[in-house]
Amino acid sequence: MIKVAVSGCAGRMGTAVVDAVGKAEDMEVVCGIDPHGAELDAAQPVFASIAEALEGATFDVLVDFTQPSVVADNVRAALSAGVDCVVGTTGMSNQVLEELAAAAAPGACLFYAPNFTTGAVLMMEFAKAAAPYFLEAEVIEFHHCNKKDAPSGTAVRTAQIIAEARGGRASEAPGRETEMEGMEGARGALVEGVPVHAVRSMGYVASQEVMFGSLGQTLTIRHDSWDRTSYMPGVLLGIRSVGAREGLIVGLENFMS
Repeated sequence: MIKVAVSGCAGRMGTAVVDAVGKAEDMEVVCGIDPHGAELDAAQPVFASIAEALEGATFDVLVDFTQPSVVADNVRAALSAGVDCVVGTTGMSNQVLEELAAAAAPGACLFYAPNFTTGAVLMMEFAKAAAPYFLEAEVIEFHHCNKKDAPSGTAVRTAQIIAEARGGRASEAPGRETEMEGMEGARGALVEGVPVHAVRSMGYVASQEVMFGSLGQTLTIRHDSWDRTSYMPGVLLGIRSVGAREGLIVGLENFMS
């Protein structure tokens, strides 16, 4: 059995992870970590911090769905103790991820996924294939109103993939020079030369459109996630896979085959 600790177990995603891991036959939740507390089984204590959890329980994998302000410290503590990490909390730069992995105990794995849904991974793969053939590309992401970071990790990673696939060439669509005075930001944020727009509204969980344009044609690739259960197969795949890996791994596609 793979022993799992869930950081952020009182949150929306954390609750879903606890439920999914509890139903899997090859793993078990041994503890939760959340300063706000949570109600788990009596045999599964909830600790206020990762330091308390490392002292009070033994686990193989830490799953972190917390906040951008605390995720790096959580992961640093777990990796230095030799615990593999499966991280879905966005907001960390590539530099921070590399620094965390470099400071890990030998054999420990840091797996970070901007998105755990198979559909979103395929959306990014399709965008990578299309990027070299279109002069213009933009990313629009839609999330629930309580999301703490903008743009989303998925949108940032998608823009990076598009830029890499087209050799770093920026979109040829009109840019900031067209923004009206006092309305700066209308063209979105530039991520590796690709405009990215973030929408926050009740009614959404996570959706994203990648829009490509060239002479006389457009191509739109869209993925919608309407329920957090859509993330769980990817989370479980990450938990099952990290034990055999080491160092930094970014993206669920590395485990999909």
